[in-house]
Amino acid sequence: MKPFLAALFALLAAPSVAQAAGVAVVSRDAHAAAARLSTEKHFDVVGVHWQGPGSVRIRTRSVSGRWSRWIGAAPEAEDLPDPGTREARATRGWRIGNPIWAGDSNAIQYRTSGRVSRVRAFFVSSPVSKVPLRRIALTAQPAIIPRVSWGADESVPIRREGPVYAATLSAAVVHHTASTNSYTAAQSAALMRGFQAYHVKSNGWDDIGYNFLVDRYGQVFEGRYGGIDRNVVGAHAQGFNTGTVGVAVIGTFESTGITPAARAALVSLLAWRLDVAHVDPLSTLDFLSGGNPRFATGLPVPLRAVSGHRDTGFTSCPGAVLYGALPAIARDAAAFGGPKLYSPVVRGAIGSPIRFTARLSAALPWTVSVTDAARTVVAGGAGSGTAVDFTWDATLAAPGSYSWRIDAGPTVRPATGTLGGKAAALALQNVTASRLTFSPNGDGKDEETRISYTLTRQATVTASLTLPDGTLVASLFTDTKAAGRNTFVFRGQGMADGEYRIVLTAAAAGKVVTATLTIVVNRTLAGFGASPSSFSPNSDGRLDAVSFPFTLAYSVQAELRILSGMAVLATPFAGPLAVGPQKLAWDGTTATGGRAPDGTYKAELKVTDDLGPVTQTVPIRVDTIAPRLRALSLARLRFTLSEPARVTLTVNGRRIVQQAKPGTFHVPFAGRPRRVTAVALDAAGNRSRTLRLP
Repeated sequence: MKPFLAALFALLAAPSVAQAAGVAVVSRDAHAAAARLSTEKHFDVVGVHWQGPGSVRIRTRSVSGRWSRWIGAAPEAEDLPDPGTREARATRGWRIGNPIWAGDSNAIQYRTSGRVSRVRAFFVSSPVSKVPLRRIALTAQPAIIPRVSWGADESVPIRREGPVYAATLSAAVVHHTASTNSYTAAQSAALMRGFQAYHVKSNGWDDIGYNFLVDRYGQVFEGRYGGIDRNVVGAHAQGFNTGTVGVAVIGTFESTGITPAARAALVSLLAWRLDVAHVDPLSTLDFLSGGNPRFATGLPVPLRAVSGHRDTGFTSCPGAVLYGALPAIARDAAAFGGPKLYSPVVRGAIGSPIRFTARLSAALPWTVSVTDAARTVVAGGAGSGTAVDFTWDATLAAPGSYSWRIDAGPTVRPATGTLGGKAAALALQNVTASRLTFSPNGDGKDEETRISYTLTRQATVTASLTLPDGTLVASLFTDTKAAGRNTFVFRGQGMADGEYRIVLTAAAAGKVVTATLTIVVNRTLAGFGASPSSFSPNSDGRLDAVSFPFTLAYSVQAELRILSGMAVLATPFAGPLAVGPQKLAWDGTTATGGRAPDGTYKAELKVTDDLGPVTQTVPIRVDTIAPRLRALSLARLRFTLSEPARVTLTVNGRRIVQQAKPGTFHVPFAGRPRRVTAVALDAAGNRSRTLRLP
């Protein structure tokens, strides 16, 4: 399907939703018929939702009549809530675009690529506030503009239902908003109101997705409601929202860096917020994914304490330049302010020895104290250095609630917590699957699904498999599970294709709770791959195209797309396919008719039958640059090579083939080389120039 340019949209005569501070949101379904252009109403922020696997690009027209550049509607497609949450369900069936700051505009155009069946545009009018922005600034805390100052709408759902908190915070995820870098300091608050209105009124989320936002002038804004020093779960990095703080720098930083003022604000914000959580900005961790297109649920993902959004998903966020600056920003955050206390850990329980450990950024005297409900000190220890280590023998301690505190002087933020107390009420939460549709057909792709769930307390858990009508198919297990996140793998061998239910039942202290998850077994697609995985579409007759072989168990509607990040670069095939072996191909041509630049891409095949869609991906690489083979000494057969390649030599009439790595290498040969030719061929079929002796 060729891209098409849609009609211009006019804003409705009256806004469908009104918000605080004069913010209004209007939605309009797109269609091909021309709409009358209105210049009487305006919008400042715009975003689109669409249905179908294709992609959408948009541009806006200012009230002065100037059109903006074209931009992808979803430049950061994984700025989303975690799977399985109420916020994620709010827009089920739609693909969600990001809010784009348009300034004072009155019209939009859109283009689609691939199959797009429906487009809905959301227009947000967020006038610039003339009220001075007031900041809150506590000791050792950067100046933060609170929600009341930037005009947040506190009638949104989160204020009625309450924010969601994570038990701990272990990392910061840095974003950019992929919007304009051209805005005034006064417009920043209007941007905040526009982002919130789009996230809530268009996406159906509880609130603005980010926890904090930083503008180019160094202004730091409080984002999602719930407390700037509390572990509020945001909607900024799908699968990685619980236990992280999302910080977005307003603007686009793919080819330009953030301003010095924004950098200074980001450093101080990260230093303070990670210090509140007692996290070392230079530390690393394995973070268990909550599930997204890149990382399956339960997969441990290596992260830095200051990570970029691209570390958690298929995205270029926060832009190449800002991402490259994150290690230096983390170093500056670690050095910012006074000494810090990192990684406080308490192991043990009342009735057994309890060990308290932590780490200090500098050698200091430290103390550990434990008090009971009457605030009487019942245990304590002291020491000096960078390692805090104290064990309280609580074997004979009376049952009840206790408080603990680790101190290292007035310049260090203390660590505090509680022990004992009443057991939490039983709840079964956050039930998710790494793959809702999987394919146990033996081809090594999507063979299983990992079911994850959270228990608020230890309980006996029973997992059953049923048909949609409730008929029991199999009892999977009954076992005692600890409080916290639990997982198990379901493989489905021997099961017929179809829709099933995973039913989880947890029982503790006389209470029983149940949760159900729908999964689909679908073996329609098998053996999807790429051959070769690297190719060179340069018309030299060697590996000019890539083939994608696979086998279909049923007739389907199929679509093959080539993705650059989340953007659709090309759609080589879309249409029906019959049962049996299949082979599709791509010659490197993009949707615009040009040739794809050298780089790594993802080939995505989606097939749809009566059970729904099945999608599989394989990585491919476009490489049209020939390897550089240079002789250091032909007489000694010593060479250098620019990339991995197969090097073929003919030495005194004898043919020698060697697979060489980049750098210097030597080819063993008995005797004196008198006549030598050497040539290198890389995996994409590119050939180096031939070296000769004499």
